[in-house]
Amino acid sequence: GTSFVAEQNTRSLQPTSSRIFFFFFFSPSTAAMRIIVTLLFTLIAGASAFGMTSTMMSRSCFSGTSFVAERPEQPQHYGARADISMMRHRKKLKKLGLPADQRKALLRSLTTEVIRHGRIKTTLIRAKAVRKFVDHMIELSKNGSLHARRQALGWIYDKKLVHSLFEAAPERYAERQGGYTRVLRTMARKGDNAKMGVVELV
Repeated sequence: GTSFVAEQNTRSLQPTSSRIFFFFFFSPSTAAMRIIVTLLFTLIAGASAFGMTSTMMSRSCFSGTSFVAERPEQPQHYGARADISMMRHRKKLKKLGLPADQRKALLRSLTTEVIRHGRIKTTLIRAKAVRKFVDHMIELSKNGSLHARRQALGWIYDKKLVHSLFEAAPERYAERQGGYTRVLRTMARKGDNAKMGVVELV
């Protein structure tokens, strides 16, 4: 009977697999080790997500040296734009704060007055907007064809002014290939302080 009790006592003292499992996962030191291992795996996963190599992570974790992690160089795509910008809606031409029909009438009248007087004063934005139309009328007059004359008659209000332009412009601008007008800045307008300019024939 004594040997049987001793054998039971020795069996109770031997570590079973369940006891080892409980001791490994619930002892204070093992819990701390599991937390450390979990943190290490988290750091490695984060480093791989941001492009850091495993060697860089091992150096940082186990050597104790501090470093600045640099992202690997990405291939440059010269055809694509790197910045984000808005699309160019309503920027093809200057609206001048007017609807399309009123804007066209204004540009036609300004073109007529520039060709008639040779120099007018208006706002700077309008002066820059009418400059290309005056240059186009002079190009048409240098062409001198019937089709060019009809195009000028469809834009300039004064018909007699068109005929005189077709007579004088080819000789006056024979040596010049473009740039028939210039825009000069002047003092701002009193009252609303709008920027003013002078558009004139060269």
